[in-house]
Amino acid sequence: MICPFCSRNNDRVVDSRESRDGATIRRRRECLECQRRFTSYEQIEAIPYLVVKTDGRREEFNRGKLLSGLLRACEKRPIPARHHEDIVAEIEKKLHLKEEREISTREIGATVMQKLRELDAVAYVRFASVYRRFEDLGAFVEEVQSLLNEPEGTEESTAGGDSDMETPSGTADLG
Repeated sequence: MICPFCSRNNDRVVDSRESRDGATIRRRRECLECQRRFTSYEQIEAIPYLVVKTDGRREEFNRGKLLSGLLRACEKRPIPARHHEDIVAEIEKKLHLKEEREISTREIGATVMQKLRELDAVAYVRFASVYRRFEDLGAFVEEVQSLLNEPEGTEESTAGGDSDMETPSGTADLG
């Protein structure tokens, strides 16, 4: 594997572990040229899953795109990276369990919002503000108020809007 630091193709595997669901293998590698370590992931190549956009278009599910949107919502928040991976893995698991090979942006967004609401209110509001495309300040304030009115330690599940997700820096929809 090519080292991301020195671009040489001379490494050794230091550690290999299966993911919790057994669908991915995580390998820690050490470059024998620069002695730096990096991680690679192995997955079985499968038939692509499709994301159904609100306008009816279908696009191949893109794990990286979903992870990117999550990272943007969680930027500068005290949320461990493994939580981002867990959310993406849960959505992928939903896809694998479905008979049809399609999932709507609405279903993806609802799952992400539910998980973010449980993890971090600020990340949730960031994601919701982009995903739901609040039309006015009042709708946004209502959403924040619903978070403030929740008793500590109890989280409600939140169904999302039906629009594609756009990140503050540009378009990065959910699939």
